Amino acid sequence: MKYFIYSLILAASCFLTTQGIAADTAAGKAKYDMLCASCHGATGHGDGVASAALNPKPRDLTASTKSDAELKGVIKNGGASAGLSPSMPAWGAMLQEADIDNVIAYVRSLKK
Repeated sequence: MKYFIYSLILAASCFLTTQGIAADTAAGKAKYDMLCASCHGATGHGDGVASAALNPKPRDLTASTKSDAELKGVIKNGGASAGLSPSMPAWGAMLQEADIDNVIAYVRSLKK
């Protein structure tokens, strides 16, 4: 019985490692509100208070067709790294991988 329990723990551990931990949309919203909302707007439509001064205007994130990996690259390395607006800053030095995953999860929740 003891070995069966150890086997279950090992299997669960392997599953969690390969599946990853679910992103935290609440934490993503907090980072989004702090770093993104001024340009992309509170609801992600590209209508934040700073958007009036930007050319090109920030993207409507609710209409994005980019993959999570593409969004991660833009958030981490800035817009210019992906051929997008150089006004989009690179947040990779400020945000950890989990923070970026959380922001992406929050942005995805805006489409609903």
